[in-house]
Amino acid sequence: MTHYFEGKSAAVTGAGDGIGRALAMQLNAEGCALWLCDISDERLQATYSQLDAQSAPVHLRVVDCGDKQAIDAWVDEISQHTQAIDAVFNNAGVAYSALFEDATEDNYQWLMGVNFWGVVWSSRAFLPLLTRAPVGHLVNVSSIFGMVGIATQSAYNAAKFAVRGFTESLVAEYYDTSIRVSCVHPGGIATNIARRARADGQDAWATPEQRDEQFKQYASTTPQQAAAVILKGVAQSKPQILIGRDAKLMHLFARLFPVRYHALTRRFLEHD
Repeated sequence: MTHYFEGKSAAVTGAGDGIGRALAMQLNAEGCALWLCDISDERLQATYSQLDAQSAPVHLRVVDCGDKQAIDAWVDEISQHTQAIDAVFNNAGVAYSALFEDATEDNYQWLMGVNFWGVVWSSRAFLPLLTRAPVGHLVNVSSIFGMVGIATQSAYNAAKFAVRGFTESLVAEYYDTSIRVSCVHPGGIATNIARRARADGQDAWATPEQRDEQFKQYASTTPQQAAAVILKGVAQSKPQILIGRDAKLMHLFARLFPVRYHALTRRFLEHD
């Protein structure tokens, strides 16, 4: 535990489970006031049940992060209660698996709306509150798939590469200001994202349970471990935060072999 967030305030999107829930729990344990959102009220309430609302305030809101108006309304509500916020964790995300020739535009739009536009809309909406904090941290979750391209992940890759480019641009824009911008690149994290993923074509054969089981064969990092790495990196104002041995290896492959890394990443995914 860093204790950096003690007495501070933070907003977390996608706080209903996975990394978002783990962030909420660890921030709450440090005494950080929380503004949490998720598309599922049931999952959000499950997160709340694991928090100590006596140690620091916890506010909940059901928000679809693929809906700009919903995000704006949430941030407007927060602005009525506080003049500043110390950290925003744009964590909400969804998954979609399909060969490009089988992919539908509707599912592309759905994924891009949450994974990319949701980050952009939230970043813009929270910017005034972050600016008023002594130090405001904007933390956008990309993925190791924001650094390497993987077959059947063209939509997810597109969104996560976009989040990376967007966030790295903001790192440059807010350099030497009171705002610190971090881009997070998790590897395989044992969350439920695959269970709720959409799929088309040859990837549509699996049940949610089968997708979950297959994904978690490669997900070697727990959400709790991921959250701890993120909070430590944010406390140190790191512009780039890699999570997991797999993320570090794939990042290395992409840097050393920018043209030939596909052969290496396929072998890694098949045999690791």
